[in-house]
Amino acid sequence: MAQLQRVTVSPLQIQDDCINLTAEQQHYLGRVLRLQINDRFIAMDGQGQSWLVQLICSLPAEGHQARILEPWATQTELTCPITLLTALPKGNGFEEIVRACTELGVSTFMPVISDRTLLHPSPQKIERWRKIAIEATEQSERQVTPQILDPVSFTRALENHLLNPLSPVQSFKYICGARQDFHLWQALHHDLQQPVQAEIAIATGPEGGWTAPELDTAIQHGFQIVSLGQRILRAITAPTAAVSLVAARLDTLSRPEF
Repeated sequence: MAQLQRVTVSPLQIQDDCINLTAEQQHYLGRVLRLQINDRFIAMDGQGQSWLVQLICSLPAEGHQARILEPWATQTELTCPITLLTALPKGNGFEEIVRACTELGVSTFMPVISDRTLLHPSPQKIERWRKIAIEATEQSERQVTPQILDPVSFTRALENHLLNPLSPVQSFKYICGARQDFHLWQALHHDLQQPVQAEIAIATGPEGGWTAPELDTAIQHGFQIVSLGQRILRAITAPTAAVSLVAARLDTLSRPEF
């Protein structure tokens, strides 16, 4: 079967066995992808469910619809959810982070206003980040679209990520600092020696790095300081490097043949 395109739909668009396509989705499918009536694609709700659907034409006044043919089973999500706390970089750097780290498997993005953060994003920019996350989810054939939270202070982000002490789920929390003695890869091999039910949080800093008080606060909230190597990484490079290591460790535990 030829490669099938993926489109994220809202559950509200689904009625019985049909999906009512928005004007933007109609344009994308018809003008960009050049799909014709009766062509097939994958519709996904961004929450774990996907369907094989077929493009159909209804009455002109009703626009275009897609008929659900059958559920589409796939498993591309990581075995543990990853929360990425990222001090917002300047410019459009966070867009690059969202796109790359969505592809790698991040479940939740927590944009952070740190002591050295220069960017204070508008609501329009936050909505753009969420749109990019949807596009990256479709492109990478993920099942779940990651959540992008509203930016908060670093302290508030740490408080928001406190795990319920009664929860049976283990929590591993790492904050990346420049030229630390203990590498993230070493920490992952120590903490994740077999498949486990766990939550993983990674914090990466701004241009100029975390301040000493911020690192102290993170330690107080249960974060372990780790290194990403002897080189100084840009604020938009460090998140991708860190998430790549975590994703690789989880994949090798769940798929030993890798």
